[in-house]
Amino acid sequence: MTTGYTLEQLSINQSTEYRKVVTTEDVQAFAEVTGDTNPVHLNAEYAATTSFGQPIAHGMLTAGFISAAIGTQLPGPGCIYLEQTLKFRAPVFIGQEVVTTVTVTDINERRRRATLKTVCECEGKVVVTGEATIMLPAVVA
Repeated sequence: MTTGYTLEQLSINQSTEYRKVVTTEDVQAFAEVTGDTNPVHLNAEYAATTSFGQPIAHGMLTAGFISAAIGTQLPGPGCIYLEQTLKFRAPVFIGQEVVTTVTVTDINERRRRATLKTVCECEGKVVVTGEATIMLPAVVA
């Protein structure tokens, strides 16, 4: 899909789901790209000494799945990400599938914006919650 939903095609409670299994390679690539080399993510020996007991994915890697859902599915290509709140509720471990759901909660036609509830879960447990605000481009006739 090269263009996503228009503002007029959105409705309250419309939602989508994005799924991704977090791999060691994902965590290593994220660390390389961002420079966040905290050993709790990359060093199993170090992570074993923490309350997690094993390496965890970067919280912002998990939050990136929200961006993927918004930018590719709902509303999809063409939208502009304006704002995102995040609450990290639980760790994401290597090998876990993150199920990300975004749901339309408000539509502002005048400003061409939509508000989305954002939730990431692993094995039925909420790991990240938040709210996103996006802007949709005007439809050119």
